[in-house]
Amino acid sequence: MLCIERDQSGAIVAIRRVEDRPGLESASLLDEEVLGFLRDAGELENLSQLMASTDTAIVRVLEDLIDLLIDKKLILFTDLPPAAQEKIHERKLLRSRIGSVSLMVDDIL
Repeated sequence: MLCIERDQSGAIVAIRRVEDRPGLESASLLDEEVLGFLRDAGELENLSQLMASTDTAIVRVLEDLIDLLIDKKLILFTDLPPAAQEKIHERKLLRSRIGSVSLMVDDIL
């Protein structure tokens, strides 16, 4: 959860991950005021690095989602564009070689 702290004039003075004291309010990273605060504080680059660090996990989730949709016969592998089929096939081969082909949900449970 993202929480912001404001000064007496209502300007953001801090952003915290959790509400650890009274007076903090919930906020979204999509809020223009929050983005402006991060930009002014020079933190947008750090935020971009954080986003990039989650890309691998999101790719894994998407791979598992595609597998699930195919297993449930909601889509056919051949419905995907040839370039996507090739990329998915290559990733499946790599994952099978490193021994990690189970669904991401299994990692959580």
